[in-house]
Amino acid sequence: MSRVAGLVILLLSGVGLFLSLWTVVPAPTFALLPLGVGAPEISPLLMLVNGQVGLDAVVLFSASRRPAARRMARSAIALSLVALLLSSLPLLQLRGTVQQVDQAMRAALGDSYDLSPNASRRGRSRPFVFSDLLLGIPIPADVSAESIEYAAADGTPLRLVKYQPVVRPPEPMGAIVALYGGAWHTGDADDNAHFNQYLAARGYTVIALDYRHAPEHPFPAQLQDVQQGLQLIRQRAAAWGIAGDRLALLGWSAGAHLASLVAFQPGAVPVRGIVGYYGPVDLAEGYRNPPRPDPINTRALLEDFLSGTPDTRPAEYRAASPITYVRPGLPPVLLIYGDRDHVVKPEFGQQLYQALRANGNTAALIRLPWAEHAFDVIFRGIGGQIALYHVERFLDWAIAQ
Repeated sequence: MSRVAGLVILLLSGVGLFLSLWTVVPAPTFALLPLGVGAPEISPLLMLVNGQVGLDAVVLFSASRRPAARRMARSAIALSLVALLLSSLPLLQLRGTVQQVDQAMRAALGDSYDLSPNASRRGRSRPFVFSDLLLGIPIPADVSAESIEYAAADGTPLRLVKYQPVVRPPEPMGAIVALYGGAWHTGDADDNAHFNQYLAARGYTVIALDYRHAPEHPFPAQLQDVQQGLQLIRQRAAAWGIAGDRLALLGWSAGAHLASLVAFQPGAVPVRGIVGYYGPVDLAEGYRNPPRPDPINTRALLEDFLSGTPDTRPAEYRAASPITYVRPGLPPVLLIYGDRDHVVKPEFGQQLYQALRANGNTAALIRLPWAEHAFDVIFRGIGGQIALYHVERFLDWAIAQ
């Protein structure tokens, strides 16, 4: 029996080490990318499992008299110790990261950024809550979601999803326009539904916009679709109970790129703020210096999106890069990047942040040292919680301005 127990514990310790390795090892392929994204975000849970398996191995080693079982237990102890160390790294970085993020927010928005009238209403009490990692972040049920169809300029069917509190306040609400990611190739307006429901429950209208995809519809189709969606929102603002002058943009990856691009355009629809999760900034430079490893084949995606390379389509690469349009007078911007991002290098977020500040704009940059691209797909994860805490406060601050 002790031999079977030894095999089970050795197997569990090996699995724990395999999963924990992805907190430090970058995913070399797209198929493995979910491990690189997920492992750091749930690392406290991995740490607990690794610790328990290690304790079980110690008990087996102490209780067993069979040499084979003791050898397996000894190996399991070693594997669990390494896994425990790896899975503890994000948690060891947590306190310092929270302090740095708070300092960055205060430097950009002022010491009272988290004291806006909406900040305490259903908002998160702390940047990280372990019980939410274990049980999930509660999503209030008193939110309605309505799907509305319309068409792009070329007749392509598009759709938006409008999230609102079931009981709407008598005064017009601020609105958050959400743009999904997917490398300009995939995704739809139903993406990020939990996030959008969460924000709507805090008293906002959240409108998730659709846009056409490459390579069938190369740039600037996506920019045109977002601009059209914003015009549609403004036209229907009164009917939807929205304050048309209290809009903010929020996007993920390709959606963050589009949010910045549309808001930075001369003559753009005015918005109160922009939140960008790990968005591309300088597409030509991103093509020339892709991440290593590069699990999504960045160059191929950019060639589809822009119908060529920076050498064959330099004007398109420049026109599609948010950094091109940075100038004084832009809306406040919150940028969020993971330092282990192997899809959009975090240095590009730093570049945009510095350019915005150099031009006198309000900007804050959050960098999470353990996080990969799309880390907040794990809505309850460490980085997801920290980002959400500060995103909701940034939006409260910006929309209230």
